[in-house]
This record gives sequence, structure tokens and C-alpha cells, in this order.
Amino acid sequence: MKKADVFEFFRRLAEDNPSPETELESVNTYTLLVAVVLSAQATDAGVNKATRKLFQQVQTPAQMMALGEERLKEHIKTIGLFNTKAKNVIALSQALIDEHGGEVPADRDALEKLPGVGRKTANVVMNTAFGQETFAVDTHIFRVGNRTRLAPGKTPLAVELKLEKVVPQPFRLGAHHWLILHGRYICKARRPECWRCIVADLCPYQPKTPPPAA
Repeated sequence: MKKADVFEFFRRLAEDNPSPETELESVNTYTLLVAVVLSAQATDAGVNKATRKLFQQVQTPAQMMALGEERLKEHIKTIGLFNTKAKNVIALSQALIDEHGGEVPADRDALEKLPGVGRKTANVVMNTAFGQETFAVDTHIFRVGNRTRLAPGKTPLAVELKLEKVVPQPFRLGAHHWLILHGRYICKARRPECWRCIVADLCPYQPKTPPPAA
């Protein structure tokens, strides 16, 4: 995609949604971190449903340790891989207490050292909680990056590094959210809704999906 087209691509997304936000619900940085860890291979809606009651009771690593792994499992048992995720949430909570005074570090490398936290999760937290210009490449962003040729790459890291190079100001902070939302609701995996896509003319994807029959 040409440089001018990249700018126009994000300009339109920004005009359509001036203040993009994560759809994961949280009450502070710690609960955001937990929610993002739980969201791996799960929908944001499913995570929100499971964590609403949990986050009324648990808002700090110490409170999570007091809750314990078994009771945490009861809260999140509707989420895929809940046994492993519960173990990781307890372990990362203990690590935050032991190594960071119970606070979530504003450092991607430190975040990636926490149990259950990969680069994508760390990037989401850095962007959403700490206002850093990071690009967390999930399945939606990976698909949009390749399908539109905005940031083609064979791996999530390759797409992330390409986005680092091509996304211009003033769109770098919000780009992560715009791309996720675009992939989730418009540029869908099985049937992209090209007929109502505001950047369709900038996208080389063919054949463009026609509108459903009336």
C-alpha cells in the first residue's frame, strides 16, 4: 500500500471512530492485564461476561492470591483453557507482588517475563494502560494487515514490525484498536463485508464481497 494510501486508510478509520477503545472491561491496569491474559483464544464478550463479578471482588494481585486458584476457576470456567489461564493468573499475580510491589510494570520486557504474558498481551497493556505506540497483532490485525497489504507478513511479529514502519502520526496510538475493530466487524475472516467498508477502494483484496441479496 502506498504511503499516501496508508495515511488515508487511517484517516478514514479515525474519522469514523475518533476515540477507539478496547472492548475488554477492566477497572484498573491490573484487571486489564488479567482480562487480556484471559482473552487468548476467547472472545472479549465472553471474557467480560466471566470477569464482571470477579472484578467486583478482585482488583489487586493480593486480592487474587487471597481468592485462590480454585475459586478463580469457578469465575472463569466458561472461558476456553480456563485451567491453564487460572494457573497463569495466580502465578503472574504472585510475580507482581514479589518483583514489582504489586504494581503492573510499564515496561514491555518486564511484562513479557510474567507467566502467561506474551508479546501480544504486553503490547495491549502498554498501549491501552500506558499510552505507548505499540501494535498488538492478534488474528484480526494479522488478517487485515495481509488482506489489505497494509502490513503483509507471514508471522504476527513480521506484521507488527511492518506496522511499526508504515503507520504514520497522528494515528500510531489508536492504530491497534482501529485495526482490531475493523477486522472484528468489517474485514471478517470468512466473509469480509466489503460492501460497507470505508476503505474498500484502498484495498487490493479481490474479489470484493458483494452485499447480501435483499
